[in-house]
Amino acid sequence: MHLFFTPTVEAHHSQFILNEEESKHAIRVLRLTTGDTLCLVDGRGGWYTAEILDPHPKRTTLHISSVQQNYQKSPYFLHIAVAPTKSIDRLEWFIEKACEIGIQEITPIICEHSERKEVKVDRMIKVAVAAMKQSLKAYIPQINPPVSFSQFLKIERPLDITPYIAHCIEEEKFYLNDSAKPGGKYLIMIGPEGDFSKREIQQCVEAGYTPITLGNSRLRTETAAITSCLEISLINR
Repeated sequence: MHLFFTPTVEAHHSQFILNEEESKHAIRVLRLTTGDTLCLVDGRGGWYTAEILDPHPKRTTLHISSVQQNYQKSPYFLHIAVAPTKSIDRLEWFIEKACEIGIQEITPIICEHSERKEVKVDRMIKVAVAAMKQSLKAYIPQINPPVSFSQFLKIERPLDITPYIAHCIEEEKFYLNDSAKPGGKYLIMIGPEGDFSKREIQQCVEAGYTPITLGNSRLRTETAAITSCLEISLINR
């Protein structure tokens, strides 16, 4: 199955023209030609089956034969706010795997103990698009620009979302799978390699966040983030 990310395609379109990059990939790389079938996704849940009418390497024209909206829509909403890792490869690994498992929103947060202060959002989006296509999904998560921890806490969150903070300090915490309910909306904060500071944890608790543990092992940032994704996915299976 050949899958193309085309965010400008709409459900009412009967024909669609691939941009030059996608046209070149379809015709020059994949060697597709007139009559061949391919699939388009818009990143918003639309899955389009199309047939090549004109295999032009710069502007391939397609006939859209069928459309599925809300394709494999997740029964839950998950937003992970995660401190960027010192090695950007590990953050990108998290984004890739989270997209494969299922996630709707990602926000990089800069904390007191963060070693990395900057990330390239465009690069993160490219990783997410590639993961969406590889895992045959029709949704791409919203990836927000990085914000400071204090700024993030000031952002008004939806009333129906349940907020959690995962940290390593020894105090009363809950297991995520004992607290989160199926079909819910969840916000989970994951700290940097040096963990959240005590002040940050206290600010979260005062803001209504539930402290959680992900087990007895001390996990790397990206491992904790992907473990959270997996637990939420299993709760909703």
